[in-house]
Amino acid sequence: MPAAIAFRKVTLTVADGRRLLDDLSLVLEEGSTTAVLGRSGAGKTTLLRLVNRLIDPTEGSVLVQGRDVAGEDVTALRRGIGYVIQETGLFPHFTVARNVEIVPEVKGASREERAARGRELLERVGLAPGEFAQRYPHQLSGGQRQRVGVARALAADPSILLMDEPLGALDPLTRAEMQQMLRDLLRQLKKTVLMVTHDLEEALYLADRIVLMGAGRVLADLPAHDFLNAEHEEVRAYVKAFRRGEDALQSGAAGGRR
Repeated sequence: MPAAIAFRKVTLTVADGRRLLDDLSLVLEEGSTTAVLGRSGAGKTTLLRLVNRLIDPTEGSVLVQGRDVAGEDVTALRRGIGYVIQETGLFPHFTVARNVEIVPEVKGASREERAARGRELLERVGLAPGEFAQRYPHQLSGGQRQRVGVARALAADPSILLMDEPLGALDPLTRAEMQQMLRDLLRQLKKTVLMVTHDLEEALYLADRIVLMGAGRVLADLPAHDFLNAEHEEVRAYVKAFRRGEDALQSGAAGGRR
């Protein structure tokens, strides 16, 4: 499949000389969902922010649909890429409907087109327009606000969706509901998704591929179904850290049988 996003030998060096990204190359196929894991400070969010030029690399290039983003108009580029963050970034003084419709409005869609698109997307993310469209963000739960954030990110029908820990602040049950909604939605829409998460289970549930980063480099790039049993030392260490609770329970149960 053709590449939707390609990072080619990307390095990002900050003023004090630290390399946040170090000669990193990575290709995301069109229509795929890629989850990026790694320690805090590994460069995950930095990688994400290169795609819509919130930052620019010191060296190397980032290509979207085969075009180097360095030569693209920033406003046009960002309007073609959906972006979902943990705290949603909703406008508190706008209704839910207006929050979703703001991107089509900026792109020149008519009032009728915006309203129809807003209703469609609220339905898709599980929020009945008749109940939620005229509410304000402060009248919603955390999970409902995240659903509105996803709807807004999809409002201009972007081919690429960036997601930076979008579910990290939610309780486990709400997070599981959101993961189910996202999984169904992404399968329907077939967007190219680049998602940063600290949750291995979330990555396994939502992604086609999992990338493990460390010190600004790609340590592993694997199909999701191969990740748990991979022979990479770094992958084994990450999986072991995530499963400490299970290991502790098994050790306790074995000790109790002696």
